[in-house]
Amino acid sequence: MDALRYVVDTGCKWRALPKDFPPFKTVFGFFSRWTAAGVFNLIRDQLRRRIRKSMGKSPHAVAAVIDSQSVRVAATVPKATSGYDAGKKVPGRKRHIIVDTRGLQLFVMVTPASVHDSAAAREALFRLRLMHPEVTVVWADLAYAGTLVDWAKTFLGLTIKTVSRPKGAQGFVILPRRWVVERSLAWLLHARRNTRDYETLPQHSEAMLTLAAISMMTRRLTRQPVHPTAAAPRPTAAVQPA
Repeated sequence: MDALRYVVDTGCKWRALPKDFPPFKTVFGFFSRWTAAGVFNLIRDQLRRRIRKSMGKSPHAVAAVIDSQSVRVAATVPKATSGYDAGKKVPGRKRHIIVDTRGLQLFVMVTPASVHDSAAAREALFRLRLMHPEVTVVWADLAYAGTLVDWAKTFLGLTIKTVSRPKGAQGFVILPRRWVVERSLAWLLHARRNTRDYETLPQHSEAMLTLAAISMMTRRLTRQPVHPTAAAPRPTAAVQPA
């Protein structure tokens, strides 16, 4: 696990793992098997519930926020699993992420960048409903509006609420609800492995994003709260008579 977190955090090649860790083939073998078995998703969900309970919230979220992020890919990524995002003019893959209202990851899915947000959202929301049946409301941008709203309400029992930019707004604007998932996407880029997609398989990309979320949540759980203490008065030097 330490070796996997090292790869995610530093972005090094598998073969470049320091000798302090097991052989890279062993580490990658565990990574592949744990990805296929859903181990990382289980760890992520348990950590998220613990954080929510520590914040005085219900361990199970009932509201979520969805968004996507297009990133470039390495030369080793097969063309069959990548595409071109015409809207953002980015060739590569697209990450579809769903978080709770605190920005903690609920679900992540990786597709070619050419897949539209509303098309990928059908599968993402369907899988979200299976994994988290307690979620009833999902906030999104206008890319998820249209027939997707009626489809989610009819077949999944999910209410999609869209948030649009204010009229006449120019430049960067903090939007209600949506800023939470945008911040979560920025958190994922703190791990160097996620600044670009290097994985041959999309499911391995999803595992790397999940591992980054696991690292973030473990740091939050182990961080000790700092209690302000009363400042001690400074000692004053004795005044010597002239």
